[in-house]
Amino acid sequence: MPYAIEVTDVKKTFSGKQEVRALDGVSFNVEEGTVFGLLGPNGSGKTTAVRILTTILNADSGSALVLGHDVAKQADLVRSLIGLAGQYAAVDENLTGRENLTMVGRLNHLPKSYVAGRAKELLEQFDLADSGNRTLKTYSGGMRRRLDLAAALVARPTVLFLDEPTTGLDPQSRNDMWEVIESLVGEGTTVLLTTQYLEEADRLANTLSVLDHGRVIAEGTPAQLKSDLGATVLEVGLHDNDDVARTASVLNAIGPHAPNISGRVVEVTVDNGPVDAMEALRSLDQAGITPTTFTLREPSLDDAFLALTGHRTEDGDGEDGSAAKGSGGAGDRAGQPESATVPVGGNR
Repeated sequence: MPYAIEVTDVKKTFSGKQEVRALDGVSFNVEEGTVFGLLGPNGSGKTTAVRILTTILNADSGSALVLGHDVAKQADLVRSLIGLAGQYAAVDENLTGRENLTMVGRLNHLPKSYVAGRAKELLEQFDLADSGNRTLKTYSGGMRRRLDLAAALVARPTVLFLDEPTTGLDPQSRNDMWEVIESLVGEGTTVLLTTQYLEEADRLANTLSVLDHGRVIAEGTPAQLKSDLGATVLEVGLHDNDDVARTASVLNAIGPHAPNISGRVVEVTVDNGPVDAMEALRSLDQAGITPTTFTLREPSLDDAFLALTGHRTEDGDGEDGSAAKGSGGAGDRAGQPESATVPVGGNR
């Protein structure tokens, strides 16, 4: 299949109090009509990669092509072919939902008759028809995110970039957004998705690359990354913090893998499954430790990420060198506004 996106040895450095290499030779290809996931913590380089591919930033070196067009040399043409929904809703809260979509269409120089029909179609598709004439001040967070995605689709882009599209959404709204993305891909749209949600990448991505500190450290399908871990995971829940360190010490003696502590849960990768689990249970009993939960499970994408990076997705510093602030990607901005203000998806 032809590639919708081709990224070759892209590098980007930001200067400030200290120089930060946001992208350090990143390469990947995205096949047409698929979902490609860029997975990584705050500061890993995900948003910088998206900003380069959507012509908001220029790379220092390397090349990036969208549908065969150079994003630096043919920026206007690339913008006419893509859509972008950033980490936070790029919409005007003083306008109604319908007015926001109309504004996007006008910024993209689309015919008024087309824009009116398209706005109506998108409001219905995203379950916003009843609230289309209300100002965004009255919208919930989930409604704003749906409208933001709708705005990125006004010009029917061939390639859609979604930068952490479900950040801050409740589980039901997140699931609704996933269904919309799956529907778009079923209609032939190519999607590049950045996310910190392992479940999101596991469900949506056909293939993905794991970024950490500006480098690709793993790539493949979610199933391949999980299978590469090649073991099962023993998960022990505990009553109080006093037992956590003792449990970690017990599990550390079972095999070659170091345990990981998350709150009052201790996890360890085990090579011999039930045999190691029985040994762990006997050792915990001898130590006088009674778990609240004791689970042996197959590895998840979260386990694979932890094994690859040594930390979970929400850890890390911002791409501009500042500490990351929460899971919403505030440290991933590299000195740029979160929402793209340039119109994409149509001629300017």
